[in-house]
Amino acid sequence: MQSFENTVTIEKPVEDVFAFLANFENVPAWNHAIEATGKISPGPVGVGTAYRQIRSIPRRSEEDFEVTVFEPMSRLVIQSQIGRFRTRACYSLTPVGSATRLTNEVDLEPSSGVLRLVAPLAIPRVKAGVAENLNKLKEILEGRGQRDHV
Repeated sequence: MQSFENTVTIEKPVEDVFAFLANFENVPAWNHAIEATGKISPGPVGVGTAYRQIRSIPRRSEEDFEVTVFEPMSRLVIQSQIGRFRTRACYSLTPVGSATRLTNEVDLEPSSGVLRLVAPLAIPRVKAGVAENLNKLKEILEGRGQRDHV
């Protein structure tokens, strides 16, 4: 398994950051690799809620993900299959005065031995892309982003 972590401080209260993150249909506004995300299970967002999204990077694909941890104002975890990688993404939120420290931990589990050998070479690039996405999220939430959001 390959893992990495990125952290960003957002000048917004934890309630605002959590509400925006927990509405996963906002993902295309801040994640450059995602074109669309839609909820495919009924009911309010919580553990077990499923989504389908259209990914454009590294290649166009459709994937599903599921919320596996939903702790209001503190933590969200989703699991998915991205290509040949089983993926777990954890978003931990910590209040820092009137701001929020958002830590994103990502675990990638390659499906084959060959991928296990080459995955370490791709991790720095993936980590950098995720950091860019988190900075875009920060811009949007702090009112400096270009896109509209829900």
